[in-house]
Amino acid sequence: MGKGVKVTVIGGVFAVMVGGAGYGAYNIVSALNGGGASGAASPKKSGPPSSDEIEETAEKFFAAWEKGEAVTAASYTNNDGAARPLLTAYGEDAGITGVKITTGTVSGATVPFTVQAKVSHDGTSKPLTYKSELTVVRGVTTGRALVDWKPSVVHPQLKQDDTLVTEAASNPPIEAVDRDGTVLTKAKYPSLGPILDQLRAKYGDKAGGKPGVELVIRHPADGAPDTSLLTVTEGEPGKLRTTLSAGVQAAAEKAVKQYAESSVVAVKPSTGEVLAVANHREDAFNAAFEGKVAPGSTMKIITAAMLIDNGVTSMNGPAPCPSTATWQSQTFNNLPGLEPNETSSATLADTFMRSCNTGFIKLVDEKPLTDASLTAEAEERFGLRGDNWKTGITSFDGNVPASAGPDRAANAIGQGQVQMNPLTMASVTATAMTGEFRQPYLVSPELDDRELATARGLRADTTAQLKQMMRLTATQGTAAKIMATLGGDIGAKTGTAEVDGQTANSWFTGFRNDVAAAAMTEQGGRGGDAAGPIVRAVLAAGG
Repeated sequence: MGKGVKVTVIGGVFAVMVGGAGYGAYNIVSALNGGGASGAASPKKSGPPSSDEIEETAEKFFAAWEKGEAVTAASYTNNDGAARPLLTAYGEDAGITGVKITTGTVSGATVPFTVQAKVSHDGTSKPLTYKSELTVVRGVTTGRALVDWKPSVVHPQLKQDDTLVTEAASNPPIEAVDRDGTVLTKAKYPSLGPILDQLRAKYGDKAGGKPGVELVIRHPADGAPDTSLLTVTEGEPGKLRTTLSAGVQAAAEKAVKQYAESSVVAVKPSTGEVLAVANHREDAFNAAFEGKVAPGSTMKIITAAMLIDNGVTSMNGPAPCPSTATWQSQTFNNLPGLEPNETSSATLADTFMRSCNTGFIKLVDEKPLTDASLTAEAEERFGLRGDNWKTGITSFDGNVPASAGPDRAANAIGQGQVQMNPLTMASVTATAMTGEFRQPYLVSPELDDRELATARGLRADTTAQLKQMMRLTATQGTAAKIMATLGGDIGAKTGTAEVDGQTANSWFTGFRNDVAAAAMTEQGGRGGDAAGPIVRAVLAAGG
């Protein structure tokens, strides 16, 4: 805006226009008191702000913001103590000037807008354009109409305690490429945005580039990489080769977009290389690598290995499937629609491919099993020790704690205290396929001489049985509908993880030739409902 603001309402859109007198002379004390010419205090207002109040509050906030008056702009919010530092950094630390704000169609109390500005550093300027929105609410103590303060008002990618800075980048830029040399960009592969930021922070100085000047979001957490918003002065990127496959990554990105709150990882079992990682989440969290949730019946891969390795039963050995099973006063049920089978035909393979909970519960108290047996299997055979994987970025590497009481049984079917994510379950599937634990990784350990995690892996006969049970699940069991028409050597395991008071989380893991993939969809229902189609799409692209 210029020196003043005038609002014109046209078809529900109010435009900020250049006016005469400036808002710099606006009397803040008068505004707080609601004073008119007489100076007498107006009664405190209540209820939702009116359309006139919404427009007036927004225009005053925008006018102060445009002129770089951070203190004044913050006074039009309901948390000026939090708003003032960020609005100040916007003009000072970030060097953003020439701000022009154009509002869009108002919806209720929400005002969308577009910011056009420039970012300057040492005589060089670059244009900056982005969209955001604000909501006007009634102040609790003052009764004034105020902007409901959130950092995302200033920029949609800002979160609590973030700030904006323009300066020489802390790390040189990288040109990340896939295993075949295809360039991987945030624009083409949105899921890779935060991952590329982490890779840059860790490997930028090893890839041979030179830093430029950038506008970045600086996050408060120790070690959190900056989020680059705009390059003011170009640096020289260094090339960083990853293990990703552009084709599989593209399929993963497309697949997760079909289901809210979904994540998927694909790995190459023969090497441990990560072929794809994708997330579709409101919070932008890399749940594919960092999630910590119960994996449901996909956990039965590890539990079946434990039963076989400890001589409790075998693929063709007995594993009856009653309608219910009680373990230390807690009763466990199967999913609705699963017919019980307590006949001699109820083998471990049958119980596995039909995903019968009670069949596994009935076996977890057999000798020589203890409260720690499942933990030992997960750690020693599948490499799930919780904190020692070095993938190239931050990851959570699974947790299968030794549990007594009902949790010992719940852990065996992927509930209780077990915590996994798509990365760990893709690795579990890869280990079941090959018998070898190969720690997943995104960047070759040769780049920084890091040591990958190791584990004993599985016995040959255990591997053969697990792989065959997963094949049966993919062709005759709960995964058959999803995996139908996929060629090659295929196997799978479905999972449904119950969450108190919510729709269950959908899990699915599977393999096709030399690709293993696992997906999770929060509140996605049964394994075949959401996670299954995601994994199938990834396997179809990569297998």
